Amino acid sequence: MRGAFRRAAVQPAPPIPSPNIWNWPEVYERENTAQDPDGILWAALRESAPFEGLDVLDVGCGDGFHLPVFAAEAASVVGVEPHPPLVERARRRMAGAARVLQAGAADLPLPDASVDLVHARTAYFFGPGCEPGLAEAQRVLRPGGAIAIIDLDATVAPYGEWMRADIPRYDPAAVERFFDQQGFSMRRLLVDWRFPDRATCAAVLRIEFSRAVAERAVVATAGATVLQVGYRLHVRRKNPVTRS
Repeated sequence: MRGAFRRAAVQPAPPIPSPNIWNWPEVYERENTAQDPDGILWAALRESAPFEGLDVLDVGCGDGFHLPVFAAEAASVVGVEPHPPLVERARRRMAGAARVLQAGAADLPLPDASVDLVHARTAYFFGPGCEPGLAEAQRVLRPGGAIAIIDLDATVAPYGEWMRADIPRYDPAAVERFFDQQGFSMRRLLVDWRFPDRATCAAVLRIEFSRAVAERAVVATAGATVLQVGYRLHVRRKNPVTRS
């Protein structure tokens, strides 16, 4: 029904925990600060799905690290996050400059056709299984709006190798096929993660991977404060209404 929320008929599944930011939000803040200092991801997003002067929804916004960038350019910004402590952190960060709502991707508390961009960053790794979230994103998009998903590219070493070692069932080729079949474009991006010191780099690796893989990564990057990490940017537009 246009203009009203479509509440899920079935109770949504509980959110999949994100152990890194859920358990170590302060370390994750340092990780976010280190990621993409050259703004390559933001430049690609602005080129593929411009959001200046538009209404933006950030799904899985965590503690709101990316919300200020959207708020500086967009007409309005809503962050959605299922984990209550992160919702509170995001609300404190934004201090009213954006709405932050507690909800999951599969049950968005927004009206139909109410936003121009649905953004999700490092939230849709597994492809198959996220169809309910994609359907909700499609519902809240206006005609001509875009869904933009930025995720890590596990085909790019060394970070991608550590991801695959940590999650043997993860198949990056299958994930890419899934998004292709769902009608998304794909753009590969290579960005730097620049850490202020080795201690920060090691701390970040230790919250991202299991102990064995993390220690392997720490040894492999001994002395380094810069990592090159691959990303995928997937974009799909909602067809605009055509008039005959």
